[in-house]
Amino acid sequence: MKKMVFALFATLAAPAIVSAAMAEHVGRKKIDGIDVLTYPTAIHDVVTILGALPAGTALALANRQNVSVAVLTAMMLDQGTTKEDKFAIAKRLEGVGATIQFTTRDQPLRIQARCLKKDLPLVLELMAEQLRSPAFNVSEFERVRQQYIGELKNRSDDVQARSSEAFRRAVFPAGHPNYAASTAESLAAAQNVTLEQVKAFHHEHYGPSHMTLVLVGDVNLAQARSAMGTAFRGWKGGTDYLRDSEPATLSQPPEHTTTVDIPGKTSTVLTIGQATGLRDKDPESLALDVGTVVLGSGFTGRLMHAVRDQEGLTYGVGAQLANNVFSDGSWQVSGSFAPQLLDRGTISTQREVQRWWKDGITDQELAARKTFLVGSYQVGLATTSEMAGMLLNTVLTGRDLTWLDEYPKAIQTLTLEQVNTAIKRHLDPDKMVVIKAGTLPSS
Repeated sequence: MKKMVFALFATLAAPAIVSAAMAEHVGRKKIDGIDVLTYPTAIHDVVTILGALPAGTALALANRQNVSVAVLTAMMLDQGTTKEDKFAIAKRLEGVGATIQFTTRDQPLRIQARCLKKDLPLVLELMAEQLRSPAFNVSEFERVRQQYIGELKNRSDDVQARSSEAFRRAVFPAGHPNYAASTAESLAAAQNVTLEQVKAFHHEHYGPSHMTLVLVGDVNLAQARSAMGTAFRGWKGGTDYLRDSEPATLSQPPEHTTTVDIPGKTSTVLTIGQATGLRDKDPESLALDVGTVVLGSGFTGRLMHAVRDQEGLTYGVGAQLANNVFSDGSWQVSGSFAPQLLDRGTISTQREVQRWWKDGITDQELAARKTFLVGSYQVGLATTSEMAGMLLNTVLTGRDLTWLDEYPKAIQTLTLEQVNTAIKRHLDPDKMVVIKAGTLPSS
């Protein structure tokens, strides 16, 4: 199963509750407007927290706000609150070995935390304080703004980031939730953004209405619910994610090939793909995902076998579905090549994609990948971070929690015809864009 929306930088190994119906062990309750999920495991004393609320860059773009306000608002959350400065908050967290992090890019603000069971009330108190009442200190804002400007300048020289940006601008139309602002646009926005604009974005988008918080580990349900109620009591507001009712279409066909020249690089990134028209929870998305795993997941995928192992052309190449949690997403192949091997690598990669699309996958490949996907899913359930990610992803995609139990069955019952039909129906190599980013070979 592809990685869920969130992955913590640390993994806590512990056996999750083994049950034929995991969903039955999930506690779920609205607390002051927040969708709170709890899942107790056998791990002792530690709680992992993952959460999300709609406050990303896509919402700023949709509302024609300065495109940098979402990131800067998130960066200001841990710079002090109206109650205490950032040093006091850091001291309280460090004193108990707890962590809280906020990050954002596209639609969700990501909330990550970890603490001991006894310190859960403190961590939820500080989390609520940072979300609800950041200080928005002028000097801290200017420091954070300059930091973000520096990050954007570095990103302009990042081959992978520039390739991803160009791909999303090519396959999604302006106004679509997955359309990306260019690095140049983001940089110009950051250089002109004001603290008042950041405050306005926080006022408009931060709130409990569409917030989800998942707690996994040694969770005392009564303690968690009491602490949540105390920390977030009286908080109001919030906006929904951007969920289109119909897949977006380009007003005109995209340019077949786009180049992003970044001098002085030792590698180039090739991205090939298109929009699929599918959300993660759409019926044929799982079949297309499994077919894609056969083509390009890990060292056993067709792409790595042909383009790397047999022809020696790439450092690494793979395929995936992406950007499909809240709206219709994309399918893409991405590989890294030495500049002098890019042209040959492009031909080789396109050949394998064409062959996969034309002939489909085999019974043997499907059987092997079913075993792999179900096995890796079950292994993932044994860690608090993966379990929290699975729960959160299930909620964000709009699925019922019973999907936690249905996923292995859905994989096992997929037929070869379903997979190969989904590949043909939602993809077309002749309509795929080709993005080449990095130090490009001279013509």
